Amino acid sequence: MNVLRAVVTLCLLLSATVASAQATAECPNLPADSGLQWKEQAENNYLSCKATTADGREVLSLTLTQSDPNIPLSRPLRQEKGTFAGESMYWYLPDLGGQTPPGYADRRMTTVKLDKNKYAQISLYPSDSKELGSLQTLTRGMALGSSAVASER
Repeated sequence: MNVLRAVVTLCLLLSATVASAQATAECPNLPADSGLQWKEQAENNYLSCKATTADGREVLSLTLTQSDPNIPLSRPLRQEKGTFAGESMYWYLPDLGGQTPPGYADRRMTTVKLDKNKYAQISLYPSDSKELGSLQTLTRGMALGSSAVASER
């Protein structure tokens, strides 16, 4: 009977630890004057943050994960150099299989290895080149909290 109690107690403690780790994962802070708000979704090993405008248009998608997204980023699609969370990277045009929908020239994406088993995948969906520059500046200034994609998850 004592073994059963110990197992049940251990299971409850582990469940509480996992729930606590998931509850503390947060999207990075957005500047108050950006006019953007996060829609956040946390799962087992990733955190999805989608920044939307007041009218609901998604302009930025940030996924933090423990798994390498393994997205091939082709050098011919390379665009601007940038930084995210202190790491150097390049922005790329997304590979849409040769399709160029309206606004394609201003879309960007990248992946960044942040640490061992910690990655960020970022996509920008600006309405024009001015908004693209603003979004790139915004991502350059983002600071990730220590709880983002916590290793306990």
